Amino acid sequence: MAYLDRRMTDLFGQDASEAPRDDAPAPDAPLADRLRPQTLAEVVGQEHLTGPEGAIGRMVAAGKLASMILWGPPGTGKTSIARLLADAVGMRYAAISAVFSGVGDLKQAFAEAEKMAKAGRKTLLFVDEIHRFNRAQQDGFLPFVERGVVTLVGATTENPSFALNAALLSRAQVLVLNRLDESALAALLEKAEALEGALPLTPEARAALIAQADGDGRFLLGQAETLYAAKLGAALDPAGLGNFLQRRVAVYDKDRDGHYNLISALHKSVRGSDPQAALYWLARMLTAGEEPLFLARRLVRMAVEDIGMADPQALPQCMAAMEAYRFLGSPEGELALVQACLYLATAPKSNAAYMAQKAAWKAAKETGSLAPPANILNAPTKLMKDIGYGAGYTYDHDAAEGFSGDNYWPEGMAPETFYSPVERGFEREVKKRLDYWDKLRKERG
Repeated sequence: MAYLDRRMTDLFGQDASEAPRDDAPAPDAPLADRLRPQTLAEVVGQEHLTGPEGAIGRMVAAGKLASMILWGPPGTGKTSIARLLADAVGMRYAAISAVFSGVGDLKQAFAEAEKMAKAGRKTLLFVDEIHRFNRAQQDGFLPFVERGVVTLVGATTENPSFALNAALLSRAQVLVLNRLDESALAALLEKAEALEGALPLTPEARAALIAQADGDGRFLLGQAETLYAAKLGAALDPAGLGNFLQRRVAVYDKDRDGHYNLISALHKSVRGSDPQAALYWLARMLTAGEEPLFLARRLVRMAVEDIGMADPQALPQCMAAMEAYRFLGSPEGELALVQACLYLATAPKSNAAYMAQKAAWKAAKETGSLAPPANILNAPTKLMKDIGYGAGYTYDHDAAEGFSGDNYWPEGMAPETFYSPVERGFEREVKKRLDYWDKLRKERG
């Protein structure tokens, strides 16, 4: 009723501060709702933003808010921060969700905000899941943000660089909320116990409960509420807790930001020759439901991009692992991917082939249609031989040391160096060969 009272007050244009506000949740409200922070100082885990030196802390101290996008994982306090920001600077608070709202809801929200602005009261418009609005709907915010009709506070779990359009991002600060760490989650449990009493857990089970929350404060309080409701007699140990409660499923969208972050972590761990970290990120993706053949393809790419000729067996290893997975399926075939991942992480590294490809492709585009030199042109007919095709070609197998040193570059293009092998792995031997052939070329003019 308190929410409806404020809603009606706003609709009829009265100053919401004149109406009594009763934000206290009902006694039977969920624990997470009853423990919502009442001030910004009570928000846990986001002190880098809400503290005196944080972006939000500075705005509140100045009494003036800029439009912002709050980007962070679920259960990190985005909604609470938005609500408390409005209270902290004396603004009217209005909230919509992109999941349940359409164009009509946006028009109504903006009309109400304009009406309140004329009455001298500014509106903080909180848009939950703002990334779910399409580009055209996001553009609809722009005139109202530019004119100061609303101060926009959007919340998203998706990377704003991909989920929001550039025009909206240029008018709002992006503030990154941290995943709640162990100390922040422990602080939440302490608040719960101050309200509801001690949790029926051993110290080890308490630590396990915090770990299982995976940085999500809302999930942690939901689990605690389940424990309170069960009215257990004896304290649970970690094994008992595991049997009683469901572990939180890791956040992982296979077509969203988490997907790209984890594959980047896997690739960079392999490139950095850390097999332990590489195996961890591979496990994170597989246990979260990533398509194993996608990972097999990425391992093949790592083999040719980051190892290449330093260990020519890296590519066959990855191709064999992919075929083994196709043959065995999950979960047995995943061991083949593990072996390939470990092989790549422990192999000598070279990106010489990758850099050579980029340089050669660039040169090919720049030089256009230059013809090969006449000595290496194909001459299958008498006419072609008569006009000089193939003239002067030296068959390398007949030359001393199986090397003629002929010129194979187009006329008008000086020889270039695209491939420079490194002094690691098999490429050390390749470099010796190239150096030897360069020496012979110079000797033979």
